[in-house]
Amino acid sequence: MLRTIAVATDGSDTAQQAVAAAFELARRFDAAVLIVTAYSVGATDGSVWASNSSTHAERVLAVAEEAAAEQGLACSSAMMEGDPADVIVNLAARHEADLLVVGNVGMNRRLLGSVPNTVTHKAPCSVLVVKTV
Repeated sequence: MLRTIAVATDGSDTAQQAVAAAFELARRFDAAVLIVTAYSVGATDGSVWASNSSTHAERVLAVAEEAAAEQGLACSSAMMEGDPADVIVNLAARHEADLLVVGNVGMNRRLLGSVPNTVTHKAPCSVLVVKTV
């Protein structure tokens, strides 16, 4: 049984596909949605996730929460500073998510450290990787 479905987003178009999939699952299973994101102040590695400021992260969550409300979904959100994969896993665990939904962008086995790859290995719950490209 799915009670809480966590979904990770950075506000990108591909992440929106993961959010849409999570919302669909939440409707089907009458589950609550937890929208999570990470931010990092002053990161320089060039990734979208790591360049998110806390202000940007707040906006991303607000947009997703509004979309969930428009669909009548029970929704909450959480954000934390840190490595995106670690933050996503930690927030899903802290909120006792039954399922964690992420997009597949960066899911390249040759690219160690990609967010979705790391999440699939560390998550405390089942993970759904949404094919976005």
